[in-house]
Amino acid sequence: MNVLLALIPISLFLGLLGLLAFIWSVRSHQYDDLEGESHRILDKRFDDSPPE
Repeated sequence: MNVLLALIPISLFLGLLGLLAFIWSVRSHQYDDLEGESHRILDKRFDDSPPE
C-alpha cells in the first residue's frame, strides 16, 4: 500500500509532463504542415546530394 503513495504522484507528474510537451509542440507549430515535407523530399530543387 505504501508503494501506491509513491507511484500515484510519480505517474501524475509524468502524465502532466507529457501533456505539457504536447501543448508546447502544438503552440510551436510542429503539426502545421503535415504534407509539405512529403512533397519537398521528392522535389529536385531541395535535393542537396552531389551531382552525378
